[in-house]
Amino acid sequence: MIGNFAKPLLVIEDSDEDFEALCRVMKREAVVNPVFRCTDGDEALDFLYQTGAYSDRQKSPRPAIILLDLNLPGTDGREVLAQIKQDEDFKYIPVVVFTTSSNPKDIEICYRSCVSSYMLKPIDINRLLETIRGFITYWLDIVILPDAVSK
Repeated sequence: MIGNFAKPLLVIEDSDEDFEALCRVMKREAVVNPVFRCTDGDEALDFLYQTGAYSDRQKSPRPAIILLDLNLPGTDGREVLAQIKQDEDFKYIPVVVFTTSSNPKDIEICYRSCVSSYMLKPIDINRLLETIRGFITYWLDIVILPDAVSK
């Protein structure tokens, strides 16, 4: 069994295929963290601020870690990252960018915004699954995540 027990993972990902691959690997690795998904930046901000469809705290707990795609419809991942890292309540939540963008400007912007890690999504399915396993092993098994309960 892998995972920081009961510490929620927020996945902000618009690709159903990438999200399904993540869920398959998490199931195979017996990850115990609850997983919540938002498919665009606006939905993610509603989730974090518990507004709109996410006003029920049970349906939108404070995440202990965020897996963020940059290329999202509407409010993109760069804007979501900037908002998270400027907010006193959220800036200490580790954000791992998981994206197809290898643009040096994106990488620099993300690290300047204090992203915890920047991972490229490989196109090859076997490499993608290997990368997801690496994320799970490091971020959900090895790393000690902050307490997900808001202060």
